[in-house]
Amino acid sequence: MFKKLISRCLSLYSISPLDLADAAETNRIHTLFMSTILFVFGIFGLVVHNAIHEVEPFPYRIYFALFMAVSLLAFVIAYKTKNVAREKAYIWKTFPFYLDFCLGIGAGVYNFYILGQPFNGFITYCITGVIAVCAFSFSPFLFLFCLLAWFAVLVPGIYKNFSLTGLIDSILAVITMFSLSLYKRRAENKFILMLKKQKKNLEAKTFGNFTLLYENKVIKFSRTKSTELVAYLIYKNGSSVRTKELISVLWGDYADSARYGASLRNLIVDIKHSLAELEIQQFFITEYNNFRINPEAIKCDYYDFLAGDSNAVKNFAGEFMSQYTWAEEAAGFLERKILN
Repeated sequence: MFKKLISRCLSLYSISPLDLADAAETNRIHTLFMSTILFVFGIFGLVVHNAIHEVEPFPYRIYFALFMAVSLLAFVIAYKTKNVAREKAYIWKTFPFYLDFCLGIGAGVYNFYILGQPFNGFITYCITGVIAVCAFSFSPFLFLFCLLAWFAVLVPGIYKNFSLTGLIDSILAVITMFSLSLYKRRAENKFILMLKKQKKNLEAKTFGNFTLLYENKVIKFSRTKSTELVAYLIYKNGSSVRTKELISVLWGDYADSARYGASLRNLIVDIKHSLAELEIQQFFITEYNNFRINPEAIKCDYYDFLAGDSNAVKNFAGEFMSQYTWAEEAAGFLERKILN
């Protein structure tokens, strides 16, 4: 019976790392954002406490120094893993999230015992869990393990400070966070299945001239450069691209960001509007001034080639997105792969 339960859980809540590669990129971008906030919080805390106290209490120095050190480490790892291969993306891009997550709930325990602030400590613990559920994609069982590992440390203090009623409420809080993580993972699973169905109808042809098709019909955008923007993001294979790079690609290396920023925003609106009319979901993604496409939501000869598909390799005749000058280097790269 226990084996059946495990099998059932795996079928409901297990998703392959490759299917989660795009979610991993979202984890990476959110981690960059959260790590920056935590690092600034550490600096701000040290500055404020030094201003208030002539002699800084040692536990507070440790507290804010940990925020700065761990958040900086998480930021560096998240930044360095931008171009990790999609097969390894979920592990490497999600690892920095766990650093920040453990920092947050660990800070709750530190508040609870070392700083002598039980209420503040438990609130910090809970807020960290809620933010994780809302903003990140992760294994619910690993999430539960992290929650319980720190909660076990908190139990004696919760019972001592808040009595049995407080302990029961805290257990309910942990159960609620875990339940929400299970619900979110099931929703992710259903969403990935929906994308796989959509993938049958959405196709990019990159050998020769670039063409984007939906249900065997060319997708026509209102602006010419909208197609080029999508083509470049497809070439980037799921990696995030920032505004400055897109402006450079579309209008030249010396294009003024201030001048062409509005033009880029118009292209973004055009692409979103055109895809929404066709009910194409989670293909073109924008987050915190980062832009990318989700390779798991589209069929593409270029992606098949990179995966070693023999038909895709046979169909490549030396031309790749021929109408764009920036694609010449990529065509050379594909030719070298064939020769090797």
